[in-house]
Amino acid sequence: MSSRRRRNAIQLLQVNGVQVKGVLQIREVVFNHFSFHYKTISVERSEMEGLNFNRLSVSESSGLIQPFSSNEVKQTVWDCDSFKSPGRDGITFGFIKQFWVEVKDDFFRFLNEFHRNRKLTKGINSTFIALVPKVDNPQRLNDFQPISLVGYMYKVLTKVLANRLRVVIGSVVADS
Repeated sequence: MSSRRRRNAIQLLQVNGVQVKGVLQIREVVFNHFSFHYKTISVERSEMEGLNFNRLSVSESSGLIQPFSSNEVKQTVWDCDSFKSPGRDGITFGFIKQFWVEVKDDFFRFLNEFHRNRKLTKGINSTFIALVPKVDNPQRLNDFQPISLVGYMYKVLTKVLANRLRVVIGSVVADS
């Protein structure tokens, strides 16, 4: 089914016994439904004055900020399941692995820019929200689970950083 036909097919929705017509009205109803369920609730946090925290050693902290190595990045990509979690563009890690020789320079340009500037490229962590059915025949908005689809470059960066943190986290966080 073409994307135009798919868009035209989803122009009628029933919510709480009321029919909602048109893409814009349906979009508004869906947005309001999920924003109500997932809104942030402010929480009062306790004070932390006078607490002594463990600190990383110089070698541990320098390991966190060193430039990214080609082995580190390639290993991170290869640790990802090839056919799960496609990005917002539909690209899977299987595609990236198959065309690694062609795409690796783009990865390193992005990672080196992040390392040099110490901030993310604008829009790199933007996501698309997709509604995944929780049941076989979804009839209500509560029958869907929203998930965020984020790009593969951002996924690789966060996984590389998480792998680095995994090495030192035991120094600052107690087991119990």
